[in-house]
Amino acid sequence: MEVASDVGGTLHIEPNDNPRAGEPSQAWFALTRRGGKVIPLSQCNCQLAVYAEPYAAGEPPLLEPQLQPVAAERYQGIPGADITFPKPGLYELQLNGKPVSGARFKPFEFKFEVTVAGGGSTQDSRNLRNVNGDLVGGESQQLPTWAIALPILGFIGILVVVMQSMRRGGE
Repeated sequence: MEVASDVGGTLHIEPNDNPRAGEPSQAWFALTRRGGKVIPLSQCNCQLAVYAEPYAAGEPPLLEPQLQPVAAERYQGIPGADITFPKPGLYELQLNGKPVSGARFKPFEFKFEVTVAGGGSTQDSRNLRNVNGDLVGGESQQLPTWAIALPILGFIGILVVVMQSMRRGGE
């Protein structure tokens, strides 16, 4: 969640906050005023810009998706957009908003960092380059077995020591 003056904003991307390159993802922004009152798109002159990381100040956005009112979870009419990220990698979504006449909140700017995974069957995920030009390996980001086993063995060792000291204390 981001907070700017009297507005809080949360970004969600369907599906499950895990966008994939080359596939459309729906992004939506839950905007609330202090106290929890929802700010619908109809009360906000909002613009969305998408930048590939890293980017230089003054560089034009990679995408400027048109915001539409969406209903998501318990929110009605909040800003949302369909975004198709071109490549895997890191992106920044910037949401700027000003109140339309009659709305009561201060102008805001939110910056959300989004990591985009490789696309599905249409791309070879073993040899992709992300938007930063770095080679993305096809291996999954799993912990090595020793990194999982070591804490478990440590816990078992502590448990044995505690049990022995309790047994000695009871004699």
